[in-house]
Amino acid sequence: VQLQASGGGLVQAGGSLRLSCAASGRTASTYAMGWFRQAPGKEREFVAAIRWSGDSRYYADSVKGRFTMSRDNAKNTVYLQMNSLNSEDTAVYYCAAGQYLRVESRLRSLNDYDYWGQGTLVTVSS
Repeated sequence: VQLQASGGGLVQAGGSLRLSCAASGRTASTYAMGWFRQAPGKEREFVAAIRWSGDSRYYADSVKGRFTMSRDNAKNTVYLQMNSLNSEDTAVYYCAAGQYLRVESRLRSLNDYDYWGQGTLVTVSS
């Protein structure tokens, strides 16, 4: 599975961005997908995840209520709609795919994902 993230950019505080992650591969739609981010000087952290069926989604507390993750299996694409952005959201955002991930704790763990995209930079100016 190959992942291509896009949609990052520069946005003012309070603004919105939508990230996309296109997956290639015959079984891509059967993978759970996650978004992680890494700010300068910090470790990569969980942002959001969605099961392959799309029936369950999980969010970090820091983005809950502001970010929404969705997927379109027909297009093998997942999205991260980010609203009410603030400076603490500035980071490189990575999408990831993991096979057979169902348990919430594993969906939140970057170590349980099998494939990673190249990352897209989001910069929020205050």
